[in-house]
Amino acid sequence: MKIIINTPGSYIQKNGECFLLSNQEQKQEISVKKVEQIMITTAAAISTDAILLAVENNVDIVFLKYNGQPYGRVWHSKLGSISTIRRKQLKLQEDEYGLKLVKEWIGQKLQNQSDFLKELMMNRRDEERKTMLQEASAKIKEQEGKVKNTEKFNDIDEARYTIQGYEGTAGRIYFQVLGKLMPEKYQFNGRSKNPAKDEFNSMLNYSYGVLYSQVERACIIAGLDPYIGIMHTDNYNRQSLVYDLVEPYRVYMDQIVFKLFSGKKIKDEHFRPVEGGIYLNDDGKKILMEAVNKAFETKIRYRGKNIELQNIMQYDCHQIANRILKEVL
Repeated sequence: MKIIINTPGSYIQKNGECFLLSNQEQKQEISVKKVEQIMITTAAAISTDAILLAVENNVDIVFLKYNGQPYGRVWHSKLGSISTIRRKQLKLQEDEYGLKLVKEWIGQKLQNQSDFLKELMMNRRDEERKTMLQEASAKIKEQEGKVKNTEKFNDIDEARYTIQGYEGTAGRIYFQVLGKLMPEKYQFNGRSKNPAKDEFNSMLNYSYGVLYSQVERACIIAGLDPYIGIMHTDNYNRQSLVYDLVEPYRVYMDQIVFKLFSGKKIKDEHFRPVEGGIYLNDDGKKILMEAVNKAFETKIRYRGKNIELQNIMQYDCHQIANRILKEVL
């Protein structure tokens, strides 16, 4: 399970082989054996004894900014696997196998977007909106086909901007349609970031930040270096591979946030205005994190297996690490 700390003034300490969580309202004791991650999303304190207990039991502690971006983590210092994987990662920039992986990841992202719009189409009675969704899904599918057919390129450096162009076109179509499906007061025209221009993107940005931390964790456990990317280069001084790998999983956050808005779980008081945009407030973060945590623990059918959503990224990262070891010379 994941412990999510989103109440200001919370305190985490050790009590035997348990984490003791306390705030002004309640206290709760959780066995360390049941915990795989602690996410601290707001002003809170954690004792050094609790940190030691987490490290000794391979429990990941992640600190998130006000906008959901992970800014730090505490974990054991042991690497997830042999250094051969990381040495071979460095070759992927110039190896055709690196291009193959990127095309798979972006292609899967676009397929997921197209499939999500098809799913939404099935639940609509309005013929105009059904047609809109059908046409948008088909256009995104067309961009997916273009990504897969970039065979004239030999490596990612040659193909990067072309693939990003197809991805960007699909993204604009996708979010314009989602924006039109929102309740009237929350409709939006497309993606906006840091700060978001609207409530949907504000919540989506925060959920993506949480997703980055999950992908980074999966990379480390699988022995992949999160800083050695393929599509995203190391010029960003950030976890470039995380930004590569996160793409196929974004749709899961899209679905969670869309469901919260369409189910009328979101209200104006869940946000706070800032210069140039909007951020989630603590109440909004609580609602979102409860939905994310519930979704992560839900089993879905994935590659012929029934697997919890939170374990999909780990499964894929292990597969990627094994493929890199086998395919890259």
